Amino acid sequence: MTIKDIIVKYSKELEEISPTPRLDVETLLQKVLGVDRLYILLNLERVLSEDEEQLFNKFINERLNNRPIAYIVGNREFMGLDFFVKEGVLIPRPDTEVLVEEVIKLAKKKDAKNILDIGTGSGAITVSLAKYLENVKVTSVDISDIALEIGKRNAISNEVDDRINFVKSDLFTNIDKETKFDIIVSNPPYIKREVIETLDKQVKDYEPYNALEGGVDGLDFYRAITKQAKNYLKKGGILAYEVGHDQSKDVSKLMEMDGYTNIYTLKDLQQIDRVVIGTVL
Repeated sequence: MTIKDIIVKYSKELEEISPTPRLDVETLLQKVLGVDRLYILLNLERVLSEDEEQLFNKFINERLNNRPIAYIVGNREFMGLDFFVKEGVLIPRPDTEVLVEEVIKLAKKKDAKNILDIGTGSGAITVSLAKYLENVKVTSVDISDIALEIGKRNAISNEVDDRINFVKSDLFTNIDKETKFDIIVSNPPYIKREVIETLDKQVKDYEPYNALEGGVDGLDFYRAITKQAKNYLKKGGILAYEVGHDQSKDVSKLMEMDGYTNIYTLKDLQQIDRVVIGTVL
């Protein structure tokens, strides 16, 4: 089959499970052929070899079974950086860039030197902060060995591993109580337990449950982090969260009740309140 034939045939087949069927097919072709998208567009009449077509068929069958494209090709772009991803960590989302961009802005404004990221995942937040804040040291914690392994790999590939300290920890458990941070940032699990089964198959069947489920009301991790973070933040330190689409008011209230001030929210690309920021006096 030619590249054009493959794009036409499988874009149609993917329409029911993907909002970007043609892009998915082109991305898989890029992976199979080891080329960029421009090559695909300029070589539509190229015929795939038998081996190339066999590999493509493997990938497209996985995609038709709802496996996320990022897990198939093994990477996802975030904040202009390339991140390796695989099952066991959440796939970085564009909405999280709103959180990272705001933390970068705040860090520069207050000349931050020490940031804690709770929930390493793929390392998207951790690595991006280290990359774009050259004078900052980042401590990155996660309870998952897979997340820490992938986070370290992405720190090395993006050349910031010398400024990141990865720690296996259940929230603050293994963080030195004498250490104080300028900023604590987190995109914790926040989906309500009963909602998990209603999620798209690409999420519920492939992405890690423990990185999604935030308790009965989705707020378990916000309660725990908000309460403990005060003990690890410097005076005037900042706590920055990504939150679920309907959680900004609840999280803001939790922070207010725990004594945080200057609380504000930021909207994501869909104009949904996605980020909540507060300050410790």
